[in-house]
Parts: sequence; structure tokens; C-alpha cells
Amino acid sequence: MSVRIRPLDETNAGAWDAFVRARPEGSFFHLSAWARVIARSFGHSTHYALAEQDGAVVGVLPLVRMKTLLFGDVLASTPYCVYGGAIAATPEGGAALDAHALELQARLRAPCLEYRRLGAADPGWVERPALYYTFRKPIAALTGDEAKDMAANIPRKQRAEVRKGPKRGLETRTDRDVETLFRVYAESVRNLGSPVFPKRYFRALLEAFPEESDVTTVWHDGQPVSSVLSFHFKKEVLPYYGGGTRGARGLAAADVMYWEVMRRAARDRGATMFDFGRSKADTGAFAFKTNWGFEPEQLHYCYRLATGAKVPDNNPNNPKYRYFISAWKRLPLPVANAIGPHLVRGLG
Repeated sequence: MSVRIRPLDETNAGAWDAFVRARPEGSFFHLSAWARVIARSFGHSTHYALAEQDGAVVGVLPLVRMKTLLFGDVLASTPYCVYGGAIAATPEGGAALDAHALELQARLRAPCLEYRRLGAADPGWVERPALYYTFRKPIAALTGDEAKDMAANIPRKQRAEVRKGPKRGLETRTDRDVETLFRVYAESVRNLGSPVFPKRYFRALLEAFPEESDVTTVWHDGQPVSSVLSFHFKKEVLPYYGGGTRGARGLAAADVMYWEVMRRAARDRGATMFDFGRSKADTGAFAFKTNWGFEPEQLHYCYRLATGAKVPDNNPNNPKYRYFISAWKRLPLPVANAIGPHLVRGLG
């Protein structure tokens, strides 16, 4: 039977998500709700495509056109997400989705088509030089003995910092508090020289994934010092958008926070895998994750380029952004929060 390509809509969203959950390579970032979240939060056009063969779903491909004046024009699978690209149960389904993506790229006159791959690059596609890495590690089964559980899951130095948490007056809470998350996250990314995502984006994520998301925050003297939005999918926990205030480092609040995320996910949800998300090489986040005992695994950003187009290079390691980053770090937080969401829509 020939493969039929259909757009994602309300009638097939359930079948889309069932397929993603059933496929070993299906990731949290392939779920259909991301189309709604990205469109509403950033105003980008979404082009999610589903492949059917003999009446059954055999593949899905999330695509978003991210076009801005400052940062160019990319048809990506998928911006704001770690993993992407077509997933298919049959070679015919995968080939049909790739052909559909190339036809759409030509029709939209988008210079770049981008897939974000874990494992290996797509054969015949242009691959960007290694830049982003992901960090994944199994969670050792909990025994109920916290000392043994920490010893089985996190390095000695981090265990020592976690144990000091109560002595330093640190407390953790897990809830769905967007206001606190945004307050901490906005300060954190400003201090790093990056624009912040709009608050509506975090609200949209929690609304779109009510059973698969939560917020863990570390408090000190009644003030939040570290906070992270985590996703839960297929026995995995993905602490995704996290940060800390200037005082968090001296308190080792991040160590306390991520152990709480890991421990709670394993205890309450039966999680067996901890996915620390992506980080750029030679950054503080990259070093933090390796210090936690995680081995970096390269993410493969693969491109099909129109004639004359180049692989996008919109990342902080690009020297042309050096002065912008330095100036952004000095902005008053209310100013950075007002301007940032208008810039960041092109930096997925």
C-alpha cells in the first residue's frame, strides 16, 4: 500500500501520540502538543506531518518554520527541543516523510531544513560540527536508604553537597509554580547573557503536559534560589528549563535540586532514566553535568540546504555575539525580561 501524508489535526492527535509512545525512538519532543505550544508561544507556523499506510500510522514528523529578521529562516524538527526528525515504523514511511519535508522546504523557500538527531546523522545530509551534547544515565533502583541511594546515583562530591543542604537551610518543593520558576530562570539566563523565554511559554508547557510536567524549587531563607521545570516520559525524567540565582552556587542549590528531581521521579513515577538535556561544549552547564558523572553524547544537527545557503550559526560561541552577551549581562532584570522574549523566538 502507498504511504499517505496527512497534517496533524484534532482527529489524529491521539493516534500520533500513541505511535510516539510505542516507538523506541519516539521522544517526549515528538509529542503532538508541542505544535500548539510553539505556535501559541512564539507565533511560528507549524507543519506537523503524519504518515499512514494501509490505514495505520507508520511515521510522524514534527516541523516548525522559525523565520525572524535577526536570526534567519529554518524549517526545523524541532526548535526549542533536544531531539527531532522523522520517526517511522517502515522504510517507506520514513522516506515519504523526508520527501514531504524536502517538498515543503522548496515550497516555503526555506534555505535550511534541520533535523535534530540522537545516535547518528541522517545519511547524505550536511552535519554541523559538534556543538551540542546530551547527557543520559540510568537511575539505579532506590532502596529507601538515602545514603546508599545517593552513592549508587551521584558522585561523592555531589553527595557531600546534597547532605549539607539541610544544614544550610535549604528546602525543596515540587509543584507547578510558574511564577517562581520564571523569576529564578529569568535571572539565571540574564546572568549568562541570554534572552529569556516569555512566561507564557512555561505556562503553555505546563498546560499542554499536565501529567508529564512539574516544577522543583530550592528555597533558602524564604527565597527561591534554584528552580527547574521537568518533564516525565517513558520512565524518563527530563529536567529541562532550570537555573539559579547568584546565591545558588555558594549554597550548592543545584546539586540539591537535581538530586530531589532524580529521587522523586524514581520513587513516585518509577523513573529509570535521567536525561539531563542538551548543553554546548565548553560551557558551565556541560562541566556541571560531566561532574555529575554523565558522559556527553553528541547530538547530530543535520541539514538539507538550498543553493547558496549555509548551516545556521546562531549560538553564543559565535564570536559576533560576544559583545551582545557581555552587554546583556549588565541589563537590569526588568529590561532584559521585557526585551528578551522578542529576541528569543528566533533562537530555538
